Amino acid sequence: MLSVHNSLSGKLEPFKPLKVGVVKMYHCGPTVYGTQHIGNLSMYVFTDILRRALESEGFDIKQVINFTDFGHLTSDGDSGEDKMSVGLKNEGLEPTLENMHKLGHKYAEEFLEDIKKLNIKTEGTHFPYASHYVPQQIKLIESLEKKGYTYKTSDGIYFDISQFPEYGKLGNNQHDEAQESRVGQNSEKKNQRDFALWKFGDKGWESPWGVGFPGWHIECSAMILDLLGEQIDIHTGGIEHIPVHHNNEIAQSESATGKAPFSSYWLHRAHVQIDGRKIAKSEGNVVYLSEIIEKGYSPLALRYLFLLSHYRTPTNFTWEALDAAQNAYRKIKEFAGKKSESGIVNDEYKNKFMSAIENDFNTPEALAVVWNLIKDESVFPSTKRATIFEFDKVLGLDLENNEFDIKDMPEDIQKLINEREGVRANKDFKKSDELRDEIKNKGFIVEDSPTGPKISRS
Repeated sequence: MLSVHNSLSGKLEPFKPLKVGVVKMYHCGPTVYGTQHIGNLSMYVFTDILRRALESEGFDIKQVINFTDFGHLTSDGDSGEDKMSVGLKNEGLEPTLENMHKLGHKYAEEFLEDIKKLNIKTEGTHFPYASHYVPQQIKLIESLEKKGYTYKTSDGIYFDISQFPEYGKLGNNQHDEAQESRVGQNSEKKNQRDFALWKFGDKGWESPWGVGFPGWHIECSAMILDLLGEQIDIHTGGIEHIPVHHNNEIAQSESATGKAPFSSYWLHRAHVQIDGRKIAKSEGNVVYLSEIIEKGYSPLALRYLFLLSHYRTPTNFTWEALDAAQNAYRKIKEFAGKKSESGIVNDEYKNKFMSAIENDFNTPEALAVVWNLIKDESVFPSTKRATIFEFDKVLGLDLENNEFDIKDMPEDIQKLINEREGVRANKDFKKSDELRDEIKNKGFIVEDSPTGPKISRS
């Protein structure tokens, strides 16, 4: 049985969907004001593993990843730095809604290209733009207003958390005084943790409260309610979303619908660090997927590196670690070769692999099972490959398509391979086996096929 670590309870829990055979998931998507760095992208490698694992268990997946493609065109202390406005400034564009939409579309398309390179499944996934759902956001705010959850200040419409006694239940943040100071002081707020549902401005959309913009928390709730319904199974995001954004989503959604829980399970990915330091563009401590590709690495070597850490454990990116990940990834691909119909899946190893995945998506343990299988001389090579390809339905490493060639084949190994082909042609199978063992002792595996010998590293 699949078990997941639920941030709502802080415990490992058995997974039980709201509806038999169906899982509804929402993943907080990127703010599309610029190129997404590898820390941003790591989130969607995790959600892809989540999707693939659930599909392997026979679930039908209904999944949404949103694009935040608008801000407030002005500083917004309630929700932090307005990234879309920063993006417009970086591109030398005037702060208009039209330019904001163009900027958002440009970087949303770039994001989709990046996740494609990381072999992240997108079939059937909704990718809604927040700007297309402003009417739904206004309607949701009106609902909260009618039920008495809002109040007006000089700069916007706010959610009154005192009307939602369970506020902060996610991550046990009910009485987070430090968080109050992080939100920022506003003398008009009843509570410093009250959050904006609508912000007034001289630009933006028309609403019952005047021209302005939705607060960025309301967009996720509105899209979920419209695309997935009033309650969902899984909501994911980075750990930085727990204290404010996700608690705000819970408060406004459960207050509007009267149904709880808004999401049965909350799963959060830990941060990626670079050389042990927080990713920070201002400090130049950032890496993009394009850089990795330009340096000759496979994007899926980065995926492999991410899988070496449990999603709730920080991943430390270094170029040395990526070197090691690419070498390991290449060896797996060279061993697997091209997929064939011969060979059967080894149930013992499959059970070990799925036990790791079902234990809160423990990918490091799952990869250890892969390597133990490769090294197990008691299992036929064809069985190993069939089993590894079965594992790859969850791992998503695209093992069937090997982009690596053995370009540095040592001359002595090639001579042994040629000699072995000669003795096989003369049906001297004893000598052939001896040569195969000699080649293996030198670090290469020879496997015979109708089209000739297949060579991979051991």
